[in-house]
Amino acid sequence: MTEIQNLSERIKSLAAELGFFHCGIAKAKRLDEDAVRLENWLNKNYHGSMSYMANHFDLRVDPMKLVPGAKSVITLLMNYYPDTRQQNDVPQISKYAYGSDYHEVIRTKLNELLFRVREIAGNVNGRGFVDSAPVLERAWARESGLGWIGKNGNLIHKGAGSFFFIATLITDLDLQHDTAFAGDYCGTCRKCIDACPTDAILENKTINGSQCISYFTIELKEMLIPGNMQGKFGDWLFGCDVCQDVCPWNRFSKPHSEAAFKPIPGLLNMSSGDWEALGEEQFRKLFRYSPLKRSKYQGILRNLRFIQTTGPSSP
Repeated sequence: MTEIQNLSERIKSLAAELGFFHCGIAKAKRLDEDAVRLENWLNKNYHGSMSYMANHFDLRVDPMKLVPGAKSVITLLMNYYPDTRQQNDVPQISKYAYGSDYHEVIRTKLNELLFRVREIAGNVNGRGFVDSAPVLERAWARESGLGWIGKNGNLIHKGAGSFFFIATLITDLDLQHDTAFAGDYCGTCRKCIDACPTDAILENKTINGSQCISYFTIELKEMLIPGNMQGKFGDWLFGCDVCQDVCPWNRFSKPHSEAAFKPIPGLLNMSSGDWEALGEEQFRKLFRYSPLKRSKYQGILRNLRFIQTTGPSSP
């Protein structure tokens, strides 16, 4: 085994020790084809009011602009599939938000991974990214051989489905690069497309983000949700898992073992009345370390009223 191969294997072992259940390595390069797709997507305004999606375009498609001298892009997957789920008769929370905010959990692990890599490889220039920075993490996961991008826009791993977070570590290390995932195992399946309540999943693996329930319940800051969405949200209070729940590949999902992702006590059984009675102060206290804080309590109440209302909420 060469020195490069040995270092690459040691990095993957370190990732596993930190709780990442898959790790792949790709050669740092400009993602030209993905750049074209992203530009077309933005031009069609599929990002809605998420203006940050249009920022730093060059950084998104070229890792060398994020880490000068970058040679390798390490992609890591962390499972969040829960062993217990909510009852069907309560306002629904996307499973990724049952526990602590994954940004903080994974960022800590990425920093630890980079620290350990520097211990064995010396002065390494690298940066870790978790969803909140201009990185096309699903494209890099594909380039790292971890899976394919499904019709619902999620990365799908043949042995684990799609209920996982994706983290990226860009470094100037010369590592052994995995072969990009070339297959597409969605086939003729249309379950996610047909099941999407708001028709946000289009053909050719295109997602109209501005029509997604997650967009309306998390990203949209206006206090009125468009009336033409009335009756389409079901019981989704925060986020939406419909396209993942119906995906046949998620039959391979297994419960995670990350303590930080365990459900916040009481969350799974919270009724509409419980949410209404919570109050601003208790919400902040209970969800201080939760992804739900992103919507704020007023946003949660807006969403709750919207899914409870039978008539249009706005013109």
